[in-house]
This record gives sequence, structure tokens and C-alpha cells, in this order.
Amino acid sequence: MSSDRIDAESKVSGNQANIPARIRRELDIDDGDQLRWHLEADGSVRVEVVQQRAGTFAEFDGYDGEATTDVVDEHDAWGVETE
Repeated sequence: MSSDRIDAESKVSGNQANIPARIRRELDIDDGDQLRWHLEADGSVRVEVVQQRAGTFAEFDGYDGEATTDVVDEHDAWGVETE
């Protein structure tokens, strides 16, 4: 898969490199996705995009209400509320 074609370029700043917008759009890379880097024997680099998983708690930002709970006193060993 060797090629002299350059699709996009970016610069390294500190220990970070930006992914050009065109590449992000083409590969559908979004916040939270992971990049797996593979160094090939010929010195080339292959990058695998691992999409973040969407599931039941994917959009959960946590509880920000004022009510407090004491899990030891108010729940049994299985997490069920006790009366």
C-alpha cells in the first residue's frame, strides 16, 4: 500500500499532531474515537480508527442534582433501594 500521493499534511506541536479536517471527515473521526498506530516493517505507519461505542450510557453526563444518597444505608447488596 505504498504511494507517493499526499492526501493532507499537519504539524506536530509538543507530543500532539492535528488530524486535517478533510481526513477526519473522510474517515468519520469524531471526539472520543481512538486511533491505533501500527509501525510497519518497511517504516510506514498505518492508523486504525476505532469508533467510540454508543450504548445505553453513551449520552449520560452524570447526576448533577442536589439530592444525596448513602449507598450503604439506602441500598442492599444488589443495588436495590431499601425502604
